[in-house]
Amino acid sequence: MKIKKLKAGFIGIGGVAATHLNILKKHKSVDIISVCDIAEVNAVRAAEEIGARAYTDADDMLEKETLDVVFLCVPPFAHKDLEQKIVRKGIHLMVEKPVGLNMKEVYAKQKVIRKSGVICATGYCLRYLDTVQKAKEYLAGKEIAMVRGYYLSSFVETPWYRTMSKSGGQLVEQATHIVDLIRYLNGDFKKVYANMALRVSEDIENIDIPDVSSVNFTFENGAIGHLDCSFTQKDHRMGVELLGKNFRVMIDGTKLTIFEEENVITYSSEVDFYEEQDNAFIEAILTGRTENILSDYTNGLKTLEATLAANESQKTDNVIPITKTGS
Repeated sequence: MKIKKLKAGFIGIGGVAATHLNILKKHKSVDIISVCDIAEVNAVRAAEEIGARAYTDADDMLEKETLDVVFLCVPPFAHKDLEQKIVRKGIHLMVEKPVGLNMKEVYAKQKVIRKSGVICATGYCLRYLDTVQKAKEYLAGKEIAMVRGYYLSSFVETPWYRTMSKSGGQLVEQATHIVDLIRYLNGDFKKVYANMALRVSEDIENIDIPDVSSVNFTFENGAIGHLDCSFTQKDHRMGVELLGKNFRVMIDGTKLTIFEEENVITYSSEVDFYEEQDNAFIEAILTGRTENILSDYTNGLKTLEATLAANESQKTDNVIPITKTGS
């Protein structure tokens, strides 16, 4: 029996798109037939490597190609109305994080995506870690009192990253993964208060994003929490701790450690979480069953809302409530 192959296209082929490309070009149910990037040399190089057609204009690609699925991997500021154009053609969609920089625009996209009936996933890949799944299973039914998160790394040299209007800053663009992981393991935020500053990176040309951020939050379930992020470090560390009476769950990178009164259990991840994510998405398209997609567009919207609320808190010095209108 011949296996049906999905015709896939990529819009944006820098950064994380390379990871998706490497996974999908080996997938037995996917043919990557077109790639698009505003940098023609990059589009042509990627297309030649996988035997696809190269484009520099997304509208041109969407008009000329018959596609089943598109991976949208453009920077936050470059989304414009691409989501609407894709789903109105009945094309399934993977949107890399963050899903935008403006909540009004993202809510409008959510409505169009829902109305289209296509399958849409967002790139919160940490949810697909086997260690995260073990943590979620362990925490089920437990009362969490406090959550502590961190995302500490080095500066990203990409020119748009250093501009708040294009990236949203490190919290929105990178530490969003930890914000989402916190939401996944403990539930939605209720209020957010943030302090951010550009302390030691003023020598970087054209920079206007903070290099250190500290975010406090309360949750709908009554727990309290805190997240630190910074790009002042040479190494990369990220993780979450969830504390309750007589237990602590710690995810450090991809490793999970569960601490109890007289017991400590450590698990190391055995999966490629990007591959798990992409396989779940492709399988959902092939079968119509979406239960294994752990982050849809609405989830991406909610995580974005929390990070943009932190930016607003820094700007206004106010505690920002999180709405429930995205559910």
